[in-house]
Amino acid sequence: MNNKPELLATAASLEEAAVLLEAGAGALLIGDDRFGMRLAGHFSLEDTAKVVKLAHAKGCKVYAGLGGLMSNRLLDELPAYVKAIGELGVDGIEFGDPAVLAAVKKEAPGLKLHWNAEMTSTNYATANYWGRKGASRVVLARELNMDEMTEMVPLLEVEAQVQVHGMTNIYHSKRKLVASYMSHQGRPSDGGSLGKERGLFLIEAERPNEKFPIYEDENGTHIMSSDDICILEDLHFLLKAGVQSLKIEGLLKPVAYNAAVVKAYRHAIDLYAANPEGYAFQEDWMDGIRALQDPDRELSFGFFYKEQVY
Repeated sequence: MNNKPELLATAASLEEAAVLLEAGAGALLIGDDRFGMRLAGHFSLEDTAKVVKLAHAKGCKVYAGLGGLMSNRLLDELPAYVKAIGELGVDGIEFGDPAVLAAVKKEAPGLKLHWNAEMTSTNYATANYWGRKGASRVVLARELNMDEMTEMVPLLEVEAQVQVHGMTNIYHSKRKLVASYMSHQGRPSDGGSLGKERGLFLIEAERPNEKFPIYEDENGTHIMSSDDICILEDLHFLLKAGVQSLKIEGLLKPVAYNAAVVKAYRHAIDLYAANPEGYAFQEDWMDGIRALQDPDRELSFGFFYKEQVY
């Protein structure tokens, strides 16, 4: 296997970025909360410059997330940000809105464009359409199963990225639903944050043992899955198919946990690359992850083995 797939991880801070690179990440996804959706953390231009310098010194890449819902106000601020990250040496950006693509082509044409339309990136024809518009990669929908993903890769004219570990978003609203709920309960301002650091979660009466993290930021309200995807056991199917980028979503996770996950996937990728025919998953590769896994969150295959009905 001559070309190893990229191991991409999200970083919440400059400190975590350094830890994840040391653990074996080949690329980092960071960004500015104004333009990114569900970023692990907010990075100023100053910190972005530091991450780029750190990553490039190790031969790694840095991508910026610009997948948020763009308002007219944001369009006024977008060109300056795109130009700035281009000048800092950021390698590429994730986008869903064509306005971002247009801004990159004008302000920083050297940036790679990764099309990420969340759950709507489900077929090769649409991905190839964006490829002809300038995108070099598609982020495949988390709702696709293993067969759909692996069968799509040979038909793509662009690179494919697949999330292999971490939580996923199951609901989003631009409305401030948590603040509205607090106000309805007679607690319009309890002095605490409603963001990621608050640790809020939802529990349904029908599923009392499942906790769904919920938080609110300037992009609105986000509800996350109650379990974590973990495809390490069957990673070889994606590797054999030729998926070019494997993403570890570290949102709402401790740094030590994310580092353990990166190390485990790095180990598996390197072993497969060295000897694809002799590769075999070993259960003890999971030990470092399981030791730090939140006991309230199950490790699962997500949608990888669920039959889809359209």
